[in-house]
Amino acid sequence: MSRFLISLVAGLIVGIGLGLFLGWVQFPVEYVDSPASGLSQRYKDDYTVMIAGGYVVDRDLSGAIDRLRILGVDNAPQHVQDVTERFITNSRDVDDIRPLVVLAEGLGRLTPIMEPYRQVSVPGQSS
Repeated sequence: MSRFLISLVAGLIVGIGLGLFLGWVQFPVEYVDSPASGLSQRYKDDYTVMIAGGYVVDRDLSGAIDRLRILGVDNAPQHVQDVTERFITNSRDVDDIRPLVVLAEGLGRLTPIMEPYRQVSVPGQSS
């Protein structure tokens, strides 16, 4: 029984040592900075929703356009319109659609499909 335990401990030590050597010395992780334009469409859409959420808070249209240019889109207003219409068509979360509609409206790209998602404030009423 003691021979088995000694073999087991020796095997674990050799295995751990070999694993650490291979992981840290022989084949270390190489970090590569990938551009945002290389993201898949899903993550580009998520980033666009985050930019729209920021726009709702600060109303900085030029800042939103600058942040969208990181994605490598040629026409930021058209990109926002496409993402917004795709979210509406695919019945995505309303909490994601509303900021996109606000940003699309700020960019002058409000379309009829977006109208139901606009949040209009009526003078004299508190929200």
